[in-house]
Amino acid sequence: MNEPLPAGSEPVREADADFSRFIEQIRTQTRIDLSQYKENQMKRRLTTLRLKHGYTTFAAYWDALRKSPELMEEFLDRMTINVSEFWRNPGRWEVLNNRFLPELLSRTTKLRCWSAACSTGEEPYTLAMLLEELGAAGRSEIDATDLDRGVLAKAQAGEYHARSLKEVPRAFLDRYFDAAQTGYTVKPELRRNIRFRQHNLLDDSYSGPYDLIICRNVMIYFTEEAKTVLYRKFAEALKPGGILFVGSTEQIFSPAEYGLETADTFFYRRKA
Repeated sequence: MNEPLPAGSEPVREADADFSRFIEQIRTQTRIDLSQYKENQMKRRLTTLRLKHGYTTFAAYWDALRKSPELMEEFLDRMTINVSEFWRNPGRWEVLNNRFLPELLSRTTKLRCWSAACSTGEEPYTLAMLLEELGAAGRSEIDATDLDRGVLAKAQAGEYHARSLKEVPRAFLDRYFDAAQTGYTVKPELRRNIRFRQHNLLDDSYSGPYDLIICRNVMIYFTEEAKTVLYRKFAEALKPGGILFVGSTEQIFSPAEYGLETADTFFYRRKA
């Protein structure tokens, strides 16, 4: 004899099934696998967005997304994590500048770098400034990628409010930015070696091999299973001796599992 369901369990089960179907529909339509993101965070974010437009179920929200490019664009923008800053955690950028960039430059005639999940561009532009200061911009190239076309367009425009540049040293601000009506614009010469393009970390193939990969403050949103896959793919995209630079909350506790070794705090080297 079957036990009766606890009171209230059926609506919960229906809601879970509704969300699961939505995740599968998004994956089929866009190749974006939301199941690889931490569920509670993603579900909370998307429920807020759904309710904002008055849809009581994800099924109804999905029907609306299919019919409205504007709603789909908003969904993709809210679904992705677009938080970036110039010189985030300055001490770590100093280590990159003073130790790892000179080391990497000494081993190659063309430095290949990848700023993964670059959001609105602060990270690749920070790297470009450091390379300019080292006199190495002419023999460097930076791939800057993100899932979100909207933030890539902003990155390519290179226009930032003054508050976004609060950590940029004054000398760098004067040298690499032009004052604009609402803030500052990146000078054209800083963009010349940066190639912005769309890329899905979870689904697309990785280019390479790279001397340096920077992926910071993004992995915290993925499941542990997804992190395992991504760290392995990053390691495989590095040259032997290449450096992976991660965020200040993203320490890799078993780097050897991915063919990496700790080079400094939040820096990992691919084993030769």
